[in-house]
Amino acid sequence: LQQSQPLPTAGPSPGPAEPPQDTSQDSAAIPEDEWIRTGAQYTAMQRLSMTMLGQGPLLNHLAIIMDGNRRFARCHGLQKSQGHLRGFQKVGEVLEWCRDLGINEVTVYAFSIENFNRSAEEVAGLLRLARQKFDRLLQELDRLRAYGVCVRVLGNLQLLPADLRAAAARVMQATSSHSKARLNVCFAYTSRDDMAHAVSLAGQAVRSGLLLPDDVTPRLLDRCARTYLSPGPPDLLIRTSGETRLSDFLLWQTQFTCVHFVNAMWPDFSVWHLMWAVFNYQRNYATMQSGLAALAAEEADDDDETQSDPQRHQRLQAFDKFVHDQEDAELRRYLAAET
Repeated sequence: LQQSQPLPTAGPSPGPAEPPQDTSQDSAAIPEDEWIRTGAQYTAMQRLSMTMLGQGPLLNHLAIIMDGNRRFARCHGLQKSQGHLRGFQKVGEVLEWCRDLGINEVTVYAFSIENFNRSAEEVAGLLRLARQKFDRLLQELDRLRAYGVCVRVLGNLQLLPADLRAAAARVMQATSSHSKARLNVCFAYTSRDDMAHAVSLAGQAVRSGLLLPDDVTPRLLDRCARTYLSPGPPDLLIRTSGETRLSDFLLWQTQFTCVHFVNAMWPDFSVWHLMWAVFNYQRNYATMQSGLAALAAEEADDDDETQSDPQRHQRLQAFDKFVHDQEDAELRRYLAAET
């Protein structure tokens, strides 16, 4: 676990320091309502830093716990809703930085199931803002198509209002064939709910005879978690606001993930913070690779066992189709319910 620390005032640095503040962009010039942006202006130092990071191990999947919107609003004398709005606006900036850094998959923690415990006014405002942002995604389909971005909304969507479920389903269906990049928006999500969902799917398959009890393994649960279509688990997880906890986010998927805590509220997150986190991922790359290599060896042994048992191979293929069909049917129900 790596946490950014303030710059020392004197003497040798004991370790990684907090990156410099980002003053390169005029916030008034940022198209605040867009998800897919282009034309970010970087300083010469930022461009040099990006080039240097490009020489290190590549980061494929970034996960972010976007924390600190309410505290940001309180510190700036704003309403909570304005803090959340600034947080949503920050997502578009960060996605552009990720694209320029060659990061092809981003998973953001937008709304936890636990957030339903907040005041009715705040929850209503968050859901209203989410509707607007999903609708905005639909308006940017040409850009999503041009960049090949597949958008997935991960979570227990049954907990959401019907119109918001339908908006999420429309975005997912409209971009399902895109394969160059992925944006996963975790909404009404917790890891506990995700695992309960995965175990439920596996149980249904066993009861129906699609699987045998011995087929249920940790790797099979990977295949029915809500992240099942991701090419791989997160390489790096960033949490903003200075909090040092994971808040029930992707706990199953982050066994060998580099975790980096940033002492900045999410709306204040800058390209320097992102590059500093990527640098720390590269510093810890060798350590993480040893664990990943052991996991890959286990998976290779499991693949060999499956290939040697044609019936088990067929069962797992049928189960993969079952999981996909379950999600597809769920999205169709959400769309039909709206009409």
